[in-house]
Amino acid sequence: MAPRLLSIAWRVSRFRFWIYTGGTYVVGYALGMNSWTAFFDPDYVLFLLYFFVPANVLIYGVNDWWDQETDRFNPRKDVKEYRMNEADGRDLLLLLGVAAAISLVLLAALDTVGKALLLFFLFLSYFYSAPPLRFKEVPFLDFSSNMLYVMPGILGYYLASGTLPPPALLLAGYLHIAAMHLFSAIPDIGWDAAAGMRTTAVVLGRRRSLLLCLGFWSGLAGLVIWLAGFNPLSLLVLVYPAIPLALLLRESLSIDRVYWYLPYINTGLGGLVFLLATLRTAVW
Repeated sequence: MAPRLLSIAWRVSRFRFWIYTGGTYVVGYALGMNSWTAFFDPDYVLFLLYFFVPANVLIYGVNDWWDQETDRFNPRKDVKEYRMNEADGRDLLLLLGVAAAISLVLLAALDTVGKALLLFFLFLSYFYSAPPLRFKEVPFLDFSSNMLYVMPGILGYYLASGTLPPPALLLAGYLHIAAMHLFSAIPDIGWDAAAGMRTTAVVLGRRRSLLLCLGFWSGLAGLVIWLAGFNPLSLLVLVYPAIPLALLLRESLSIDRVYWYLPYINTGLGGLVFLLATLRTAVW
C-alpha cells in the first residue's frame, strides 16, 4: 500500500513543479533574513519540506480530482502530467487528507499573520480548481488566483524577517505568476474550449494572450532591473519577455515545447536570486 501511495504522490505532485512552491519559499526566506544562519531555524526546515511535497500534493491533487472531465481528452496529461483514473480515486483522497492534516498542524504553529498567509495559500490552492468558486474557469481571475505560488515566498519572507515583503516585490511576483499561468494555458486553448472552459487564454486567443504575457513579463523585467539597481546580472530577466516576443514574431515555434523550458529558466534565475540574497547576509 505504501509504495503505491508514494508512487501516486510522486505523479500527482508534479515533481517538475516542486520548485514553484518550495523554490519560491526559499527565495522569499533568503530575501527576508538578516543572517545566513537563519537557515538552521527549525521552522525554516519544517516549511521547506512542506512546500516541496505536501503543498504540491494538495494543489495538484485538488486539481486532478475536480478536473477529471476536462482532462479526459487533453493529451498533455499523458506525457508530463498526471491523468487521474478511477482506480486511484480512493488513494488520492487519502493523500489529500494527509496533506490537509499536515497543513492544519503547521497552521497551529504560526502567529496570527502567519496563519492568515498560510490560510490564504490554502484557500487559493483549493478554490482554484474546486467549485463553487473554481477560479480557473473565470477569465482574469484564473491568472490572478495563481498568486497562490507567491504565497510561500511571502510566508518565507515573513518567517525570516517578521515583516511582509515590500509592495514592489509583491507586484513583481504577481506579474510573473500571471504571465506564467496565462502562458501555460495557451497550448490548452483548443482542449479547454472543447470542454466548455472559458479561461483567459480561450477568451483572448493565442495572439492576444501572448501580447498580455509580453506586457506582464516586460513589467517584471523593468521592476527587477530597477530593484537590483541596474546590476548587469539583472538583465538576465529579459529572457522572460523575449519568449512571448519570439513566439509572436515566429508563429512556427511550438509554444508547448517552449513551455517545458520554463521550469529550468525559473530554477536558474531563482537560484541566482537566492545565491545573491544569501551572500548579502554572509559573514566573511
